Amino acid sequence: MPPYAYFRKQFVPLAEAKISILTHALHYGTACFEGIRGNWNDEQEQLFLFRIREHYVRMLKGCRILKINIPYSADDMCQLTVKLVEKSGYREDVYIRPLAYKSSEAIGVRLHDLEDDFLIIVATLPAYLDADEGVRCCTSSWRRVDDTMIPARGKISGIYVNSALAKTEANERGFDEAILLNHDGHVSEGSGENIFFVLEGKLVTPPSSDNILLGVTRDAIIQLARNELGIETAEMSVDRTELYLADEVFLTGTAAHVSPVIEIDHRPVGNGKVGKVTKELQRLYFDVIKGKNPKYLNWCTSADSKLVKD
Repeated sequence: MPPYAYFRKQFVPLAEAKISILTHALHYGTACFEGIRGNWNDEQEQLFLFRIREHYVRMLKGCRILKINIPYSADDMCQLTVKLVEKSGYREDVYIRPLAYKSSEAIGVRLHDLEDDFLIIVATLPAYLDADEGVRCCTSSWRRVDDTMIPARGKISGIYVNSALAKTEANERGFDEAILLNHDGHVSEGSGENIFFVLEGKLVTPPSSDNILLGVTRDAIIQLARNELGIETAEMSVDRTELYLADEVFLTGTAAHVSPVIEIDHRPVGNGKVGKVTKELQRLYFDVIKGKNPKYLNWCTSADSKLVKD
């Protein structure tokens, strides 16, 4: 069974979903997107889509920023996504990429007087970072784009050039991931992840004012830490040197899940091994996203990959 896409208001084989080389979003980054995980549960033979509605609510906010008008509510997009996953028939973890974009075949820098469209693709995605052994990070020479440049509150396609520059710099220097600072020198986020620290027994993460994306996984971890471990998360600015003094550091994101950081700028984090709080949050998180924790089943949407619907 070939994978499918939702494209131009219909379900089509992924190989047939094509856009013109004149598409405005291709030239100017005038699009916003989401990344949604579908997690396969072997025992139940079900795919569970994690916090799908929260992703689409955030996406619609990004559309407002870019003046993208699409005729779908968050609930509409959830229904389309479930149907697409069911048609594609995957029986393994999947990654879902919705994209709202300026679809006009037009040259010229602007957001107004352009057509808009919406698509969804579903595919497999290998492990983004090493969530078992931990990752090695460096602070990037590239600064996180400020809200007055490109708003970080939306997953806006054009802003990810900033992330790509940082990620490639880190990889070429021999690291797994980059940590970006904002214009004030405060820690912002990874190239595609939010960041958390355990500092003197407290869980800390940068606030939205430090130009972070308000991550769906970030919010889940804050809730799990409070509800299950009794740990409140302080949202506060963090200096670069505090990275070196943290007892534990980990990254969160749809692609990265909960990924422990064991080294930053050639300095070990804590004892250089995955920390106790990180391990416990990983355990809780992976049970939740696979629909194994009844308390958080409202975060999971079941997609029956055995069904193929018209």
